[in-house]
Parts: sequence; C-alpha cells; structure tokens
Amino acid sequence: MTVKIVNHSPFALPSYATDYSAGMDLRADLQEPVVLGTLERAMVPTGLHIELPVGYEAQIRPRSGLAAKHGISVVNAPGTIDADYRGEIKVILVNLSNEPFTIVPGERIAQMVVARHEKVEWEAVEVLEESGRGSGGFGSTGKK
Repeated sequence: MTVKIVNHSPFALPSYATDYSAGMDLRADLQEPVVLGTLERAMVPTGLHIELPVGYEAQIRPRSGLAAKHGISVVNAPGTIDADYRGEIKVILVNLSNEPFTIVPGERIAQMVVARHEKVEWEAVEVLEESGRGSGGFGSTGKK
C-alpha cells in the first residue's frame, strides 16, 4: 500500500525496524529537549502529515521499550488518525514513572500501525443470539 506523507521534520520517514514489524516508529520533532515530570503529559509533534486511503486508520501506540524502562506511554492508546485528517500527527505522551524523563529531538516516542477498518450499520433488534459466554465479562473466564 502506498500512503502520501508530508514530512516537515529533519528526520527520516517512519519505517519498519524488521521485516515482520507491524508498527513504524515515530520521532519527536523538537527544537530542544522536553522534560516530562512525574505524571505529566505533553503533546509531542512529529512533523508528519499523512493521507490514508478510505477504509484505513493509523493507530498510535506506546513503544514497549519506553514503557518498560521509563514508564512512558501514550495517554489515549491507541490514538486514532482517521483517513480524512490532514493535520500534523502529534503524540500525547505521559510519564507514569517516579522520575522525570527527557524527550530529545529525533527520539523514537511511539509507533504507528496502519490498519483496515469497516463501517458499521446498526440493526436494532429486541434480542441477541445466545452464546457460550453470555454476558460474562471483566474476568468472568477465570485465571488460566
């Protein structure tokens, strides 16, 4: 699939780290470092604008290394970029650790996964078909 992209940052376009990667790393388009204090959040620019085909979305997800090592996550994970959005992609990061974290220009801050989605047409009914699970949720299947 080919996707149009405008890159206003000095950094390379997002790319896959391995042949089987689902996500592409996004980099912080900053002029100077930004310090995220404990429980602080910031909207970090990437300098990227994309034009997705209709029927696709881009999901913005945390990078596992930043989350595990530093407690840095994406507040609205996964964030969704719709096919008709043309503004700059920005990532809402949060520091869930007990120590400040410094984001430096060009740092890989999140990953983007492009995924197909379907439009739903609702069919209002009075009763749903029975299933083996029924209305059980929130841990109802037990520990395995």
